[in-house]
Amino acid sequence: MSSKPFIILGQQIPEGKRTVLDLEVAKLHTRTTVKVPVIIERSHQLGPVVLLLAGIHGDETNGVGIIREIINQKINSPVAGTIICIPVFNIFGYLFQTREFPDGRDLNRMFPGSLNGSLASQFAYQFTKEIAPFVDYVIDFHTGGAERDNIAQIRCSKEDQKGLELAKVFNPPMIVYSNNISKSLRDTVRKMGKSILVFEGGKSKELNASIINEGVNGTKNVLIHLGLIEGEITVRKTPIYIKNSKWLRASYSGMFKIMITNGSFVRKKEVLGIIQDPFGEFKKKVYAPFDAHIFCINKTPIVNKGDALFHLSIEE
Repeated sequence: MSSKPFIILGQQIPEGKRTVLDLEVAKLHTRTTVKVPVIIERSHQLGPVVLLLAGIHGDETNGVGIIREIINQKINSPVAGTIICIPVFNIFGYLFQTREFPDGRDLNRMFPGSLNGSLASQFAYQFTKEIAPFVDYVIDFHTGGAERDNIAQIRCSKEDQKGLELAKVFNPPMIVYSNNISKSLRDTVRKMGKSILVFEGGKSKELNASIINEGVNGTKNVLIHLGLIEGEITVRKTPIYIKNSKWLRASYSGMFKIMITNGSFVRKKEVLGIIQDPFGEFKKKVYAPFDAHIFCINKTPIVNKGDALFHLSIEE
């Protein structure tokens, strides 16, 4: 069964071939054009269009590594439908290894964007108008910001039953209930009637082999489930659902020593870490306030009073 014509970024994508298009962002002050590569693999058979996107924050390189590995293993070659890969979305931030766009804005708070707004807003607008309408599913890969290290997880809204089912198919270690954030890519895509999963894993400025493996395997599961590629879904274990959560913050400033492993289940009063000064004069233990799963740890060596240290589940 032949597919109907598929046109994106103003070009018709041929069946059964790999097509690389460029989403033009802007020009540098040197007049060099900055382009975002968009890699499209379209089969000869009808099927959904899935977008795999990473690097919306330029320093979140684990997501870039996941899509790179998906392409390397040819997982993005569908037997039905179309798979679009954007390994580096915020090309500016990736070049300079920063979270933000050159105008200082967080690209993931600029959607759906504006034709005549800031540089980040114009780029968000291009995506919203020229790519988002033509996809059915999106997997958006992220990491924790700065030194915050996330256990591999899928984030989705508890009202999004279709998203929760896909999250279960992805089979991450944890599924975290997370409300849509206004002006985020997820919020915009959901309002357009599309299904989106947000993957979080590791921290910025790293390539974590374990996190990349989780992202690749989970994406493969989803693509098999949707009928885009062949294979068997791999279920390693039942994901832990984090329905409510809170951050445990530092009560003191000092050097921070972590005493537990990310992803652990801890009991009330268990020692999670130690805050101490560099002069050997005080040592303060950080205790678990209740039984909880740990799904994010701030791995910075120096903390200030009030800094977020551990992201904890609130067990029912």
